[in-house]
Amino acid sequence: MITYHIDARDTHAHVFHVRVTVAQPAARQRLSLPVWIPGSYMVREFSRHLFQLEAHQGNRVLSLSQIDKATWEVACEGSAALTLRYSVYAFDTSVRAAYLGTQRGFFNGTSLCLQVDGRTAEPHQVRLTELPPGWEVGTALPAVKVDRRGRGTYQAADYDELIDHPVELGTFWRGHFEAQGVPHEIIVCGALPDFDKARLLADTQRICEAEIAFWHTNKRAPFERYVFLLNTVDEGFGGLEHRASTALICGRRDLPQRGRAEVSDGYLTLLGLISHEYFHTWNVKRLRPSEFGRYDLHTENYTELLWFFEGFTSYYDDLFLVRSGLIDEPRYLKLLSKNLSHVLSTPGRQVQSVAQSSFDAWIKYYRPDENSVNLTVSYYAKGALVALALDLSLRAAGNGSLDEVMRALWLRSAGGPISESDILGAVDDIAVGSLSTALQAWVHGTDDFAWMDLLAPMGLTWQAQPPSLAQRWGLKVSESALTGVKVSQVLRAGLGEQVGLCAGDELLGVNQWRVRRLEDATRLLVSDQPGQLLVCRDQALLTLTLPAGAALVGTPGQGELAPQGQLMPRPTAQAPRTAAALRKAWLSA
Repeated sequence: MITYHIDARDTHAHVFHVRVTVAQPAARQRLSLPVWIPGSYMVREFSRHLFQLEAHQGNRVLSLSQIDKATWEVACEGSAALTLRYSVYAFDTSVRAAYLGTQRGFFNGTSLCLQVDGRTAEPHQVRLTELPPGWEVGTALPAVKVDRRGRGTYQAADYDELIDHPVELGTFWRGHFEAQGVPHEIIVCGALPDFDKARLLADTQRICEAEIAFWHTNKRAPFERYVFLLNTVDEGFGGLEHRASTALICGRRDLPQRGRAEVSDGYLTLLGLISHEYFHTWNVKRLRPSEFGRYDLHTENYTELLWFFEGFTSYYDDLFLVRSGLIDEPRYLKLLSKNLSHVLSTPGRQVQSVAQSSFDAWIKYYRPDENSVNLTVSYYAKGALVALALDLSLRAAGNGSLDEVMRALWLRSAGGPISESDILGAVDDIAVGSLSTALQAWVHGTDDFAWMDLLAPMGLTWQAQPPSLAQRWGLKVSESALTGVKVSQVLRAGLGEQVGLCAGDELLGVNQWRVRRLEDATRLLVSDQPGQLLVCRDQALLTLTLPAGAALVGTPGQGELAPQGQLMPRPTAQAPRTAAALRKAWLSA
C-alpha cells in the first residue's frame, strides 16, 4: 500500500517532513498534490509550500521531472519500492491547509500527502510517531495501531478517504459523548481555564442527536464515530466539513464560561457553526452535487448548486438550535432577521442570482473586493433565504415541509449525487401545484421575494427599523475616535456614490469642522443647504459637495421590506388562528 511517514518535530521552522513509500511503482510514476480542498471552493495552490522533493529506490537517486505546478514524474527502475522525501512549510492557521508550531500542529492530507497516479483506490497508511514530546493525535482517521495518546499508524481505504480526515496534533482537551448510540469526540485546543467543558459537550450532543433523528427515522447515522476538532484563537472563525469529522476555529472567548448560564452571542455563533458543519455530514459530504460525484483535485469543479448545499445548510444550522431547545423563538427570529437584513442591504442581490453565485464561487466568493457588495450575493446568505421561502410556502399551503423534501432526496439518491432537476422533482412530489416554478425563479432570478405574503401565514411581520448612519450614506466604513472615518465599500446608487466617494477615502471634515465619526458628519449637515465634505484620497485633499436635503435611503415599494428590520409575531388579533400552530410545527419539528 501507499505509506506516509509524517515528522512533525521541526516546529521552530514550521516544517513537516514527509516520507512516502510506494510499493511496485510504475516505470514513469507520476505524483501530484491537490490544488484545492473539497468544501472550500477556491484554487489554493498547496504545492507552493512543498520543497526539497527527492526520489529513491534503495540507495539509488532517481530522476525527477516537474510536469506542471503540482505534478511530478519519477523515472523508476524495476519493481523495488519507491521512496519520496519532501518538506512542507506549514504556517496557515485556517482549517483548509496545514500548520505547525511549538504549541500545536494541524494538517489536511491535501496539503501534505502526494497523490500517487494510478494508485488512488488502494489503501493508504499514515504513520504519526515522530512528534514533539507529550504531543497527542486527534483524528477520525481509522486507527491500525496507536498508543493511548493516538501516536501510531492509521489507515484509509483510499486516497479520497485519506484527505477527508484532518489531523490535530499537540496537547489539548478531549471530551466524549454519544449521540443516538454513536461515539462522538470533541478536541479543544487553546481554551481559557474557565472553559465550561460539560456544557459544550451537552449542547453539542443535543444538536447531534436532533440532526441524526432528522435524517434517519431509525436514528442510525452513516458513520461509526465522529470527531470535532476545535482550535480556539484570540480572534477567528471558520469551519470545514468532512465525512466523519469537522475542523473548527472560534475565538476562545466564545467558548461557554463556567458559572454563566446565558448563551452569549459568541457562544451562539459557535453553536451555529457546530450545527452547520455537522449538517454537512449529510448535505454535501454524501448528498452532493452530481458534478461532485468524483472530485477532480487538479482544477476547479463547477456547480450551480451551492445555494442548496451551503445555503440550505445555513438555513438549518440555526433552526436546529431552536429545535434542540438551546435558544427560544425570539432569539431565533433575531438570527433570521439579521440574515434577511444583510441580504436586503446588498445591492449585488439584484445583479447576481444564487445559481450564478454558486458557479462563480471559485473566482468571486473567496476573493471579495471593495465592489463585491454591488456585484455579488452570498450563496450562503441568500441560499438560506431560498430555503426559508420554500419551507414557509410548503407549510402555509399544507404541502408538507422542506424537512420532507430533504429526506426524500436522501432516500431517492441513497445519500449520493443529485442534480437541480432532482431537487425540483422532490419539491413537486411533495407540494400541491407547481412550487418548483417559484423555486426556479428564486434560484435563477434576481428579484426580491414577496416576503409579506410568505411571512403572513406564519403570523409573522417585518418591523422596519431605522437604517444605520452608514446605510443612510450608502457606505461601509471603519471608524473610531482615534483613527477617524475610512470608507471600505461604496454601495451602488447610494449617497456616497452620488457625491463621488471611493473605497479607501478618509473623511476628514464637514463644513469646515473636523470629524472622527460618521455621526459627527451627519450632525454638521444643515438639511436645506449643500454641504462641503473634506476627503483625503491617496494623500491628496479633495472637497466634495453634498446635495441639500439628500435622500439618504430609498423607500421600499409595495410588498417589499425595508432593508433593516426585525421579524416579529403579529398581534394575536391580526394573526390567523392557524398561524401559531404552523409556527410551532416549524420551529419544533
